[in-house]
Amino acid sequence: MSDSALEQHESEYRARQIRLGTWIGVGVILIGAVRVQHDWHGGPWLVALFVAIAAVQAVVGVLPWQRYVTRPRLPGALLIWWLANLGVLLAFTVYDAAALAIYPAGVTLLLTATASVATERWVMVLGGASVAGYLGLVATRERPVTATLAALTIALMLAVTWFSARTASNRRRLDAARRTAERKVEALLENSSDAVIAVQIGGGVTYASPSVRTVLGYDPSFVTRELLLDITHPDYLATAIKWWQSVAAGPPGYTAKAETRIRRADGTWIHAEAIAANRTGEEPLNAAVISIRDITGRKELEEELTRQAFADSLTGMPNRALFRDRLEHAIARNRRGGGRITLLLVDLDDFKLVNDSLGHTAGDLLIASTALRLHQQLRAADTLARLGGDEFAILVEDITEVEAMDLAERLLAAIRRPLRLGNREVVCSASIGVATAKAGDGEDGPDPGELLRNADLAMYAAKGAGRDRFALFDPGMYAEIMREAEERAEVEHALARDEFVVHYQPIVDLPTSRLIGVEALVRWEHPVKGLLGPNTFIPLAEATGLIVPLGRWVLRQACEQLAVWRAEFPAAEGIRVNVNLSARQFQHEGLVEEVATILAETGVDPRQIVLEITESLLMQDTESTITTLGRLKALGVRLAIDDFGTGYSSLSYLKRFPVDILKIDRSFVDGITTQQGDATLAEAVVQLGRALQLQTVAEGIETAEQWSALQDLGCEFGQGYLFARPGAAEAISSILAGARL
Repeated sequence: MSDSALEQHESEYRARQIRLGTWIGVGVILIGAVRVQHDWHGGPWLVALFVAIAAVQAVVGVLPWQRYVTRPRLPGALLIWWLANLGVLLAFTVYDAAALAIYPAGVTLLLTATASVATERWVMVLGGASVAGYLGLVATRERPVTATLAALTIALMLAVTWFSARTASNRRRLDAARRTAERKVEALLENSSDAVIAVQIGGGVTYASPSVRTVLGYDPSFVTRELLLDITHPDYLATAIKWWQSVAAGPPGYTAKAETRIRRADGTWIHAEAIAANRTGEEPLNAAVISIRDITGRKELEEELTRQAFADSLTGMPNRALFRDRLEHAIARNRRGGGRITLLLVDLDDFKLVNDSLGHTAGDLLIASTALRLHQQLRAADTLARLGGDEFAILVEDITEVEAMDLAERLLAAIRRPLRLGNREVVCSASIGVATAKAGDGEDGPDPGELLRNADLAMYAAKGAGRDRFALFDPGMYAEIMREAEERAEVEHALARDEFVVHYQPIVDLPTSRLIGVEALVRWEHPVKGLLGPNTFIPLAEATGLIVPLGRWVLRQACEQLAVWRAEFPAAEGIRVNVNLSARQFQHEGLVEEVATILAETGVDPRQIVLEITESLLMQDTESTITTLGRLKALGVRLAIDDFGTGYSSLSYLKRFPVDILKIDRSFVDGITTQQGDATLAEAVVQLGRALQLQTVAEGIETAEQWSALQDLGCEFGQGYLFARPGAAEAISSILAGARL
């Protein structure tokens, strides 16, 4: 209840009390008129006078006192009025000797009526005047009043005065307490986040809290039932009416909740939660109490959380979760009609290079631009989603396979268009996998996960075929993937069951044929296929990452075997063991720590370990490569460049690489006696090694002529079938026992 409502309530209360006192006065005057008519035998004019006075009093009683009770001069006017009533009573009593007994009763009524409106002080003033009047009447009577009667009457009047004064005082305190309580409630309601409105069932609004102004922007006095209907959003109006009807028809105490949208006074729309409680059985309320709360912030947060959960933050398009949902709906929608569903997965080629070379900001711009270009090639009904990273998915319904291929070509062409990223112009390409299915296939249509998998397989097939192209899914792709998965599992099991073995190929000093080292080469003792060479499993291990634990195992086996040889043969003190590091292994973050651990645990001399790295690997991220080589070199091991001459090495970088050995690739050795070019290249490698103070080792020596030619070129060391094939550790033990090859 607002301040104006409180004032209105107070005004109504005081107006009722004034009217009550007025009508008491009217009643007393009319009793006097009856006395005049029957006992005084007065003329009609005197009765008419009393009736006129009563009429005036009645007119005063029907005045709109609610307007006047708040005026500052009213207390004085009321006192004069009450004194006037007292004067009339005194005059009546003076004129009528028998009316002296009536005087105390009239005063009692007058004081009682005054106590309900006036202050304690005014009651005391009126009471004092009443007692003074009575004393005057007693003193002027021809027939004296006994002292006892006078004393009792005065005592009675004083008691009534005291009682009326206390009543006025108590009323004031109760009114003050009531007003304080009401103002507390008003303060709470005014600062409440809910607008509280009382609406009579079948009637109008009987109360609106001050918080209506805060929540809805309307003045509480302006709120009507019609306004509540008018400000309800049309989309929610039917629901709101049904909700209200359920509250109106419900039993007392029934509560119902509804969400709606409401137009504020400033024209803005808010989301609101309305709770109505039927309080028709509670007097004096007898209405339904509606609590309206603004939940716009909560709804916006829910919408934002939903957007974040189902939309990509960079492009704003659907993410994987929402795309999966739409795919399932598309399958359900087309199930009966047997419509065709086409799924395209788009993956940008070499996106990582953009991030690494131009930065992630440029990468984000490329993703956003690609999303826009893809969207421009689609129909309004098609769905484009970003699944993550640089991968997009497109859902298209009711197109033929030819149309799907045409769409894929258009998408590739759109992506190929040059794009400016900062001050660089970039041309990008993509690989697209296309999978189609009829929604009526099977009982429930195609499985969404299977369709995504098929498109993914087709996309990887496009990448494998050279990128910048699309590929249609073929069941054979799945069979190939399954075969690779089985092979991977087989390699994993082989590693777990110790089916791999290490063979060693001697490395000799070319002028003397003396054994100076061995190269560790891994083989697979397959339980069914027998001994398998590295070409049958190394590419798969490299592609799947299994090369990292396999390479770690080979290094440990080689170091442990070297420790055994050193313990058994004095000649083993000078030999070295070469171990190959694959590209995946070299890029492994914990490589240096793993090498250090193996060296420490096996106790071998690090100078007897040679780690071989291919030339092409060295030229990838050269600064990082130089750092890793330096850390390995710091362990004490030696480093060799394997297959030297088959790649491209900058001489400036080669000088910076902390390597010790160059290994001439066998492709040059094969033609060293027959191809002048091969002989020239082999000689160049030997001269380069000599200039950089590096040892040179020739691989794949199979004939005496090749051996002789390499010696003539000045090559120091070599290995090949001419000297020995790779064999088990026992074969090397036999050589060490004789100290020569």
